[in-house]
Amino acid sequence: MKKKVALVTGGLSSEAQISYKSAKTVMNALDKNIYDVYLIDIHPTGWWYENTAGEEVAVDKADFSIVESGQKINFDVALMCIHGTPGEDGKMQGYFDLIGLPYTSCDTSTSALTFNKRYTVAVAGFGGVGVAKSLHLFIESPISPEDILAQLSLPVFVKPNNGGSSLGISKVNTASELAPALEKAFKEDTQVLVEEFISGREFTIGVFKSKGVTTVLPITEIITENEFFDFEAKYQGKSKEITPAQISDTMFADLTSAAKKVYATLNCRGVVRIDFIYDEKQSKAFMLEVNTVPGQSEASVIPQQVRSLGWTLTDFYGTIIEDTLAAK
Repeated sequence: MKKKVALVTGGLSSEAQISYKSAKTVMNALDKNIYDVYLIDIHPTGWWYENTAGEEVAVDKADFSIVESGQKINFDVALMCIHGTPGEDGKMQGYFDLIGLPYTSCDTSTSALTFNKRYTVAVAGFGGVGVAKSLHLFIESPISPEDILAQLSLPVFVKPNNGGSSLGISKVNTASELAPALEKAFKEDTQVLVEEFISGREFTIGVFKSKGVTTVLPITEIITENEFFDFEAKYQGKSKEITPAQISDTMFADLTSAAKKVYATLNCRGVVRIDFIYDEKQSKAFMLEVNTVPGQSEASVIPQQVRSLGWTLTDFYGTIIEDTLAAK
């Protein structure tokens, strides 16, 4: 009997547009001989399923069920494809835990932690992972640019503290650029992270665990046309991604070890993507952030890395689903 999969997409943030692209890739890749897949859109107007007649049907939030052709359908597993809230910050995961529905992403606590960039680097740093020096700012407690630069050295990155698609990020090279960068970031979030720039090569690494074994996917080097890997570079073709990265054995070993350490330290589950800067002078990997529901669109790096490993996306998503069901 085929397993019933809720492919959960959309979301309540500006990242919803990416979620729909990810869901399309996953939907096309899933083996329909093994799974009945239902696209569930978590939308500001409600939670919807579009039935075979093209009508929008509300999801029953009591048990996350739907009705199709007069028949009630309960799902075996939720495959998470929401970037941003409420699918990447732990809210949906808490709900799924309460109703007893297995899901393919990190759990509530890890999702909530990693959605907060400052908390992520603090916990990872405490666990022995290399991280940049940073300040955590709150909109209700303004700090002047002068006070920030008394504690951090230029250049710095200014980032909204929550979210994962690089919206609202600025690289600040001069003191005069800091105030506008803070204003831009605070438009996206009430908390902002200001982080010292680390000079080095930028890498992004997919990691997943299956049958108790942690696998690091082939490493991707990001070479961006923009000054850094911002939203435009990430999603609008303004960057070059080289998979597998052309790196020395030492760098490969350092990055692989750091990726596994981050995955374990933050108690990750399913597939996550971890961004690093590698400082060749120090021969050290510095973690930037963790995406617990990484992009799966055709432009995204995880599908590139999976193919580079010699897998099909059908095999990969099947493994993620089966591992989630086995751990139930």
